[in-house]
Amino acid sequence: MIELKPFMAEALRLTQSGDLGQATRLIQSTLAGSGSKPSENTAASEPPTDLTPSQRTLALPRPDAENRWRAKPRPERTKADAGRFEERQYAGPEGMMSYMLYRPAGLKAGTPLVIMLHGCTQTPENFALGTGMNALADEMGFIVAYPRQTPAANMQRCWNWFKPGNQQRDKGEPALIAAIAKQIVLDHGANERRIYVAGLSAGGAAAAILGDAYPDVFAAIGIHSGLACGAARDMPSAFAAMRNGPARTHNGTKSAPFVPVITFHGDRDATVDPINSAHIIANAAQASPVTLTIHKETGGSAGTHAYTREVGHGPDGAILIERWTVHGAGHAWSGGHAPGTYVDKNGPDASRAMMTFFRRHSLV
Repeated sequence: MIELKPFMAEALRLTQSGDLGQATRLIQSTLAGSGSKPSENTAASEPPTDLTPSQRTLALPRPDAENRWRAKPRPERTKADAGRFEERQYAGPEGMMSYMLYRPAGLKAGTPLVIMLHGCTQTPENFALGTGMNALADEMGFIVAYPRQTPAANMQRCWNWFKPGNQQRDKGEPALIAAIAKQIVLDHGANERRIYVAGLSAGGAAAAILGDAYPDVFAAIGIHSGLACGAARDMPSAFAAMRNGPARTHNGTKSAPFVPVITFHGDRDATVDPINSAHIIANAAQASPVTLTIHKETGGSAGTHAYTREVGHGPDGAILIERWTVHGAGHAWSGGHAPGTYVDKNGPDASRAMMTFFRRHSLV
């Protein structure tokens, strides 16, 4: 028999927040007995938790700094050029997990693959709408997969980034998500040297873990409003890290695996303090195999959030890390689109910036 109390509490919360459609679907699926099965994901149910070298300053050429990263409406797609957005399921030694897969029309073998990890209370469908990543996939030519966290694994559909069992290779949620990426390479001919992962809040924290655990799978990672790998080991330390930054992380040494990373964070984020993005970038800089030079640019225009973009590049000029601070923004995907949740349409386009960064990197 299904325990109704947690599902009804979640339905009430969704209703009070204005998400009536999701509340209705949750109630219907619960009463019908069709809620997600506990065995579908490896993680056990958890209480709700959101999530979620030398330097010098150089001048940057800015031919179009005010408009380059401005979020733009995604073009309408016709049936002739629309891709396929379908529910899929992975089942293997790691466990079972469903995901939404978007494949633009006319893709050839060897296309890049981006894994997108939603935040708490979100779904793959909602996250795809908010980030606009499917339309960007049409424009730039890549496959997008959105793994689905279930209420059975976490009542608010958060990735369980704060559990030690989900912070290492070949275990828990990281093993399942990495297995999904590998399966898509086999099934659809994606480029195994150009697999990337990005996430928001809890999804951003999970993306950081995947970069740490699978540097041989993911060529670069994007973390929006998230935390560093190892920022927490349990619920109390998770809340502490979200408020004040981590007491410790897995990275921060030259022996740690280095994966190129781009972060976005609003400087008025009241859910995950922006100090966490500073920790992520500091860890990456410390683990970098080369000494990084940091340069900085600022941008923004009337009606949009100003931003500061800090770029770390090696001696050959390759950009290895980026940190975007969106001034005046809260806990939301920068440059996002309604009707997605946790979006801020007035920020620089995080989706485009991440894809621009990702395309610079591939595994050797």
